[in-house]
Amino acid sequence: MKNLLIATAAIAFSATSVFAQTATPTPNPDGDTPAVATPSDQNATGPVEGANSFTEGQAKDRIVEAGYADVTELKLDDKGVWQGKATKDGKAVAVTLDYQGNIVAK
Repeated sequence: MKNLLIATAAIAFSATSVFAQTATPTPNPDGDTPAVATPSDQNATGPVEGANSFTEGQAKDRIVEAGYADVTELKLDDKGVWQGKATKDGKAVAVTLDYQGNIVAK
């Protein structure tokens, strides 16, 4: 019974977030640059499609290290790009992290 209540609450919560969606950056299929090693280096054409090895925790940590807060709703899409929501400078943004470590926000 407890599991049913938790599952129902989770579904209801996720359904309400659909109405608050913001546009996310579109992945770039032409990612010919090498992988990025540090959070301070960014590929100007990011986010780049590709096999992403970041775990959800690593993706969140990297986004926070880049100056974002309140990182939520991180999901790995079918193009290998982590997409979620965050805040920066008090503003809500849609944020992405690709396999190279590029962070792009809109």
